[in-house]
Amino acid sequence: MVLPTHIGFSINEILCLATLATGAAWLAWRLKLRGLPEPPAARPWWVSWGAELFAVVALMFACRVALADWPKVPSGSMEPTLRVGDYLLVNHVAYGPRLPFTNTALEWGRPERGDVVVFRFPRDVSQFYVKRLVGLPGDTVVFRDGAVSVNGEPFDLRPAAASRADEDRGQLLLRETAAGASREVKINPFVQGRLPLNLQDPGLAAHCLNERAGAWQCTVPAGQYLMLGDNRDHSADSRVWGFLPHDEVYGKAVRVLFNFNDLKRAWMPL
Repeated sequence: MVLPTHIGFSINEILCLATLATGAAWLAWRLKLRGLPEPPAARPWWVSWGAELFAVVALMFACRVALADWPKVPSGSMEPTLRVGDYLLVNHVAYGPRLPFTNTALEWGRPERGDVVVFRFPRDVSQFYVKRLVGLPGDTVVFRDGAVSVNGEPFDLRPAAASRADEDRGQLLLRETAAGASREVKINPFVQGRLPLNLQDPGLAAHCLNERAGAWQCTVPAGQYLMLGDNRDHSADSRVWGFLPHDEVYGKAVRVLFNFNDLKRAWMPL
């Protein structure tokens, strides 16, 4: 199935326009100087606010598109892996950069199971989400009471180290291993994965079977991924909005840069 192309407008597009505007101002000023016998005593306002910012804006734009950027985590859907207020280091080299205003990608790699992926939210591509990649195209993912099994492997869920964080009180912290990828997940003992699977979504309806509340399985279609939050009972993920198209993948979150509320989390690998 060919999916429609969605054009988003986010910080990268804003930086792209700012780079073009300041670059045009810089070029216009250089051309004007060539026609003058000597530089003027006072510079126009558009030189101070445009041409002189060109290098700074262009560098920021190039870094965000080609190398890395640093979004802030706004919610607890990926706890305990990510905490509210974490600033993430997102590596664009892992998958390749995507050009602004288009879905054109210079692909150098592909997402793998277990990656913490930053992507454009399919229902509003101006927003960026971060979730765990659980299922690759062709995988059969079985979900039972908050736990995941991939391609018929047995469920592997063990107790994790205790947490002192207030947001983890009364929650089950478990170490889950599926398809060779391991991570800590959080499960509410009073919910245990019983969030409904949205079978009103055409993709989920076509590729998933819902056995009961908290028990379902999906076969991931070609060119798409199944994404879940590590906070299994507090995450709007593929269960709600469907599979993630490959074209919306933005980058791989590799580290927590810092968190002003908990400086011990600085440079923590994911």
